[in-house]
Formats: sequence, structure tokens, C-alpha cells
Amino acid sequence: MRQFTEEQTMFRASYRQFLEEEVAPHMEQWREEGIVDRETFRKAGRAGMLMLWPDEKYGGLGLEDFRYEQVIIEETTRAGCKQWYNTLHSRLVGPYFTRFGSEEQRQRFLPKCVSGETILAVAMTEPGAGSDLSGTRTSAEDKGDHFLLNGSKTYISNGINADVVVVAAKLAGADSKHAMVLLIVERGMEGFERGRNLKKMGLPAQDTAELFFSNVKVPKANVLGEPGKGFFYLMEGLAEERLISACGSIANARKAFDITRDYVMQRNVFGKPLSEQQNTQFRMAEMDTEIEVIQTYIDHLVAQHNQGMLTANMGAKAKMMASEVEWKMLDLGVQLHGGAGFMDEYPISRMFTDARINRILAGSSEIMRYIIGRDVFSQKYRSILD
Repeated sequence: MRQFTEEQTMFRASYRQFLEEEVAPHMEQWREEGIVDRETFRKAGRAGMLMLWPDEKYGGLGLEDFRYEQVIIEETTRAGCKQWYNTLHSRLVGPYFTRFGSEEQRQRFLPKCVSGETILAVAMTEPGAGSDLSGTRTSAEDKGDHFLLNGSKTYISNGINADVVVVAAKLAGADSKHAMVLLIVERGMEGFERGRNLKKMGLPAQDTAELFFSNVKVPKANVLGEPGKGFFYLMEGLAEERLISACGSIANARKAFDITRDYVMQRNVFGKPLSEQQNTQFRMAEMDTEIEVIQTYIDHLVAQHNQGMLTANMGAKAKMMASEVEWKMLDLGVQLHGGAGFMDEYPISRMFTDARINRILAGSSEIMRYIIGRDVFSQKYRSILD
């Protein structure tokens, strides 16, 4: 039995209703337009459902329990609204201000982030630097009272909508390839340009853009934390980022399972429902088991995270297994739908293409295996039986 408090269960019901009334009805239009309406963030902010964890003095509710974010991720997935990408704003980028920002920065930025007036993004990826951030070429030169930012980023989620972007840049003149600085770049800064809203295989409503920085003067007041430590700041948040990804992937796998189960019970093959075929029963039984086992592990990690015990290895395991099982279930779902699974009008078809990125973002499955394998063969490794 999953462990959610009465308050969290009530929040789930309220958030589900908000999605049904304010977000889900517009998803088709946003898919066609290639972007989610900015007003959606403001509506969520007014309803107290956008950024829950900041203290009340910043406009938040002070709900730091990660289970609330888990509820948001699960319900957003269930409603077919993942392309809103509210968790990127609320839980991936927002916490940079509390972890590494100054009190002045928190007071300046967080209230409008909570209300939805300011939309957030983080810019790390470059054409030659994805999972390996040491290959970053965007640079920031210290000019005394400001940093001069030059370079470009690509595949940036919320790239068009974002009003504030946390940009990772190499510290010009530093000896170490890991010497980076995180800069808060605001809409309207001279030299900050946006490129295309990129066409993608899936997730068409999620604005994904190129960003360009040409001699952008970023004041020292917009530096997050200590210059030179940006790389390590980014690494610090990756375990939670991968847990977030895992929560979404396993919720999507369960939704795909439910859709497929309903379909095979209605579809007749050789005079009887496809659900009565032994192959269908065996394959679906296997997927039900795998999804439930991984969900149990993820729920355990949420509890660990709330106690400050989530590690990079745990996050990598959850992210890898959840995204791989999600893909396995979606592939099976399309297969069991037959020709209908290839048709855009069936939810399983869109879910299939939308989910393909999940084995890549937040660190590919190959990188996850590398992290886990490195831990397995380290001196610190201990068997679970020890």
C-alpha cells in the first residue's frame, strides 16, 4: 500500500481537478501551436499548485515533502499533460535559488516564480556537450562588476517561454575544465537571443529552443553561488532530477498499461478477446509485475530523499530502470493495439513518440549504467546482504 498522508490525498484530488479544468482541455491546441500558453503557469500559481516548497515569505506553502511533487508528476502524467513541463520550472530549476542563491536573489525572483509570472529554464546542453558538461564551450569572463557571457545552448526546455534562465558557463581563464559559473540571465538582457522553437519527434507542445549569448553583461548580483563551483552545483541536483524523471516514467508506464489493458479486452482476434490469448496474458503479467516492483523502489527512494539520503547511484538506478520499463511497456502497447497503435488518434501512439526522449534526458541509460557500474566496482561498494 502506497504511503500518502490525508493532506497529500486531498491535494491529489484538487490538483487532478485543476488539470481536468484548466490544462487538459487545451493540450491539443498547444500541440498544434508548439507551445503551452503562459497563462497556464499563472493559473497554477493563483491556485497554489505551481511551486509548493518555498517558504511563505516567498509566497509558497512551505511544503518540502517530495511526495507532493510526486503527486504532481503522477497526476500530470495521468491527465496527459506532461508537455506542460511544470516540474522543470517548479522543482528542477526553482531550488537553485534556495540551494545556491543569496537572500536578495530569493526575494527578487522566487515570489514571481511561485505566482507563475516568471517562467524558469536551465541551460546546460550544447551541440558538443550533453551528459559530459566538461565539454561546455559557453564562457563567462569576469569584468569586475559583471560577467561577459558568450556562447550558445541547444535543446533548452521552456526555451521560448522562459523569463529567467540559469546558464552554465566555463569560467574564462580558469585552469580546470570543471571551473564553471551559474549565471541568472533575464529576458531582455542585451545580447541574449532565442533561436528556433525546435521541431521534435514528440512532445510538440513543449517549447524547446536554441539560446544565444553575445557579449551579454550579467551583473554580479545575478551570479548563483560562488564562481568556479557551478559544475559541482549542477551535479548536486542530478540525483533529484533523475528521481523526478523516474517518477514520470513509471507513471507513464502505468498509464500505458491501463490503456492497453482496456484495449485488448475489447479487441477480438479469432473470435475472442485478445486479452484471452495466452501471449497477451503472459506479456501483460510481466509488465504489471515490473511496473509495480519499480514503483515500489521509487516510493522507497522518495522516502529516502525526504530524509536527505538519496544518492547519485540510487537516482541512476531508478531513472534507468523506470525509463527502460516505460519504453518496453509502450512498445508492447503499440504492438497489442495492432494497426491502431500506429494511428495518431490513439493515445498509445502519441505516448510512444513523446516518451522516446526519456531514455536520453537527465542522463542517457548508457550514462546511468556507467554511474552504477563505477559504484559497483568501487572500494565503497557493499552488497545489500552485508
